[in-house]
Amino acid sequence: MIKPKPIRSKKCANCKESFVPSRSFISWCSTDCAIVIARLKQAKQKASEATQERAQHAKAKEAVKTKGQHMKEAQTAFNAFIRERDKDLPCVSCDKPATWRGQWHASHLRSVGSTPELRFEELNVHKACSVCNSHLSGNLLGYLPRLILRIGQDKVDWLQGKHEPKRYSIDDLKAIKAEYRQKLREMKAIN
Repeated sequence: MIKPKPIRSKKCANCKESFVPSRSFISWCSTDCAIVIARLKQAKQKASEATQERAQHAKAKEAVKTKGQHMKEAQTAFNAFIRERDKDLPCVSCDKPATWRGQWHASHLRSVGSTPELRFEELNVHKACSVCNSHLSGNLLGYLPRLILRIGQDKVDWLQGKHEPKRYSIDDLKAIKAEYRQKLREMKAIN
């Protein structure tokens, strides 16, 4: 006849006290500890379910986004990159110093309305103070000469020339958003 192996002592999963369980699968020393362990498992399960539910909700929300919403998100990511890229430069339109405490914008030389194909062209967009960009419609009289000094006459001439129209698909916009978020992360990691 084979004798069963004696059950070794264990540490309680809750209070860490040493005990000898009545069965090998038991990990608690008392009913109170068993209740605490059960409640912790329930809390973990609820947290896991909540995480899964949030992920499903986010996925469903992403599926019903309009092209306009994707465009706005891509533009936001692009603008954040431009502001970070130019953070140490003065306003492109009025030379307000980078230490100015007001709001900074990503200002387009050629507007999105007139040339949507240059919306995401880095040469076309530079950091400007909110005063110039919002209240003075970009302050183009100041913008153009300073931009020529920054990027050169040949690039400004290219910006002011004709460009092939672009139609952005939702996938294009998702890719642009991902690209500029990644560029922003890399830029911030370097600084």
